[in-house]
Amino acid sequence: MGTALLIVDVQNDFAEGGALGVTGGTAVAEGVTALLRDHRDDYAVVIASRDWHDADSDNGGHIVLEGKPDFVTTWPPHCIAGTHGADYHPAFDTSSVEVEIYKGRGEPAYSAFEGATDDGTSLADVLRQRGIDRVEVVGLATDYCVRASALDALGGGVAVRVRRDLVAGVAEETSAAAVEEMVAAGAEFV
Repeated sequence: MGTALLIVDVQNDFAEGGALGVTGGTAVAEGVTALLRDHRDDYAVVIASRDWHDADSDNGGHIVLEGKPDFVTTWPPHCIAGTHGADYHPAFDTSSVEVEIYKGRGEPAYSAFEGATDDGTSLADVLRQRGIDRVEVVGLATDYCVRASALDALGGGVAVRVRRDLVAGVAEETSAAAVEEMVAAGAEFV
């Protein structure tokens, strides 16, 4: 069995200056690049997920096109497929990424396990096909997509290790609560 590196949503819209930018997003992008430069051989496969929302759609109520979002379950437009905001952050060197998972295509999605590759293969199937029993999770944002991805991995019987130095969250309080929840569910933080 092996370990995969799961890089969650290191995209322009989630880093500083993006539609839903978090403080530390650029540092996460730079840190993931350094990790891959120095430790690529530690992982059997490198997987990156990204939000990939439909244009001119509320994506199942996830995106508010008119009015104000609540920033809990509804959000302003972000990570619209094919836009600069949906692109990976330029400080994230994607040359080691072997599998891309797209999530949120026309519907709300936080977990990478809710997405699929371009050919429709789910993340769970990718892990099973490659004999992966552990994922190391990094990315954005701790309190939303990192949390949801880690919890879904654990729920699917995959061991989870989250790198504290390579995640950043929307808010300190919700990030701390997410870390507690992940730890209680069995995730290891390093």
